[in-house]
Amino acid sequence: MARPSVSVPGAGGQHPDAPAAAAAGDTILAVHDDDGASHYDSLDSAAPPAPAPPPPPDAAGREVRYRGWKTMPFVIGNETFEKLGSIGTAANLMVYLTSVFHMSNVRAAVALNAFAGTTNLATVFGAFASDLFLGRYATVCLGSVATLIGMIILTLTAGMPSLHPPPCSGTAAGSGGGGGECAGATRGQFAVLALSFFFIVVGAGGIRPCSLPFGADQFDPRTESGRRGINSFFNWYYFTLTIAVCGSSTGIIYVQSNVSWWVGFAIPAALMLASCVLFFAGAGLYVRVKPEGVPLAGALRVAVAAFRKRAAPAPADPAASLFRTRHASALVSRLPYTHQFRFLDKAAVVVSKSELSGGAAARDTWRLCTLQEVEEAKCILRILPVWATCIVYYVSFAQTNTYVILQAAQSDRHVGGFDVPPASFTIFPMLALTIWIPIYDRVMLPYLRRLTGREEGITLLQRMGVGMVLSVAAMLIAGTAEQRRRELAELNAAARGESMDASRVSPMSAFWLVPQLAALGLSEAFNQVSQMEFYYKQFPENMRSVAGSLLFSGLALSSYLSGLLVTIVHRTTAGSADGDDGWLAEDLNRGKLDSFYYLIGFIGAINFVAFIVCAKWYRYKGMDDGEQDEDGINRWQARSVVGDGCPEDGRLPANN
Repeated sequence: MARPSVSVPGAGGQHPDAPAAAAAGDTILAVHDDDGASHYDSLDSAAPPAPAPPPPPDAAGREVRYRGWKTMPFVIGNETFEKLGSIGTAANLMVYLTSVFHMSNVRAAVALNAFAGTTNLATVFGAFASDLFLGRYATVCLGSVATLIGMIILTLTAGMPSLHPPPCSGTAAGSGGGGGECAGATRGQFAVLALSFFFIVVGAGGIRPCSLPFGADQFDPRTESGRRGINSFFNWYYFTLTIAVCGSSTGIIYVQSNVSWWVGFAIPAALMLASCVLFFAGAGLYVRVKPEGVPLAGALRVAVAAFRKRAAPAPADPAASLFRTRHASALVSRLPYTHQFRFLDKAAVVVSKSELSGGAAARDTWRLCTLQEVEEAKCILRILPVWATCIVYYVSFAQTNTYVILQAAQSDRHVGGFDVPPASFTIFPMLALTIWIPIYDRVMLPYLRRLTGREEGITLLQRMGVGMVLSVAAMLIAGTAEQRRRELAELNAAARGESMDASRVSPMSAFWLVPQLAALGLSEAFNQVSQMEFYYKQFPENMRSVAGSLLFSGLALSSYLSGLLVTIVHRTTAGSADGDDGWLAEDLNRGKLDSFYYLIGFIGAINFVAFIVCAKWYRYKGMDDGEQDEDGINRWQARSVVGDGCPEDGRLPANN
């Protein structure tokens, strides 16, 4: 593909081979052809420009045709049905393992924590497989089929009496506890259950890191409509995902708890089947980006090459003298030189001509890398500190499935004659997020575009920062609500002349927990949606599946970090005397859960300060160090490259 660059007379940027028309004030367009030849045209010439060649074929060998929103019913529909099925399956597994498989609460909790953590970490392996040889389309296909198989096996464990233990006898039936005889599951029954979990983990590892970037691949990032389509896609993708979460957390759980377990599992399996059919139906419309080898291999080569050349002198003008060559894919954007991590620049220093093969290619890619590879490695290093702050940020969300449910269980949950299940309160963050995203996309975003002059309204890092502030506020609200809940429980016990053990339920309505949950939902709308978009846009295009796995690996590490924090706080605050269970007592009325929430809020505030430092230091991909607006906020700007003999086709310093 020909690449133009502008040479403006009088600006010191005219190439010596440019025609003399520049002397008359013409602006010269230098065109570098794919074969390395260069020719020059005047922009003031009346001759019509040559037609642009067609884009390169995609992974299926077809001409690239971006169909944008035409593919979204298939992509978003697949993700919606997949989430309806997978979340509807996983949300009630704690009850299933204790009531059907008769596992103790501790064993079930440990098993599900391991299952959740492994599921999120599996996305890393799925991303590597996608970028290594499968491609995003094939990885999503295989993941969808694996998830379907896992759900079918899980349904069989509930529907076939031979694949689960018999019901408990006496008062223990349905409780998973004592007071009766409960036969435990056999090794064979556990093996079948573990097999279903295995397929679900494999499926999640394929779908989660690839589904989102695959959907964004369907938009042309070179056009304004395509860029706006990507921005809206991330919001609407998460909006439909939230609807799926709400649906699975209510209707499917009700069927599982009140109708039948096998019917409750068969419904998610049927939804997953619909997801597969819908995704395969759009196969002829998709843009499929080719896999480009081992993910992060370029960054590893840069590190090795920089170490091997650590004694080489640093170039005086890195942007002009570092080795360059064309990237194998025209869909990967060319990155300008940045001054961060300059120790990596030596990987692209040409020490001698013997390092080149044919004059324009590196003989040993583990000794000489291109400027593009160096800048891609810098992109990854810049992202990691931001990602680390997001791990700490998610600790507050880990409490919604643990202590928030315990708070609700010890509060008044009556609505008329109906008792709201404690776990159902976890739907409120999703509801807040569902309501806010279309308001932001249709009302706030156009206003912010006019206010800031930016297409994205406010930057991704600014949106992530707002989400962190809201998470800290949510923990402060949670601590205040818990303190009031415990005070009312103590006053109620004193008024009745009873001990605190007589009734653990506080007269405070459980719906006073909604404000903290709504704040967490808004925080997620700002941070997690922006975080997904941030990884997609800031990672090199050929490693976007790895970028998608960052979000889920962060969630996994956050779950482990939350568990570690719970263990440390419990061991530190619990006393040796009877009844002194510390902050995290079994009976919340005897503990100080509010102090635990305040501690998380304090950690979140410190983490926010660290995030501000990282955001201030960060440089967006495709932007050199000098591109900042008057507010100090970095933004991408279009550049023209002065005609210099087509540096993308290989460059050797003049003194060599």
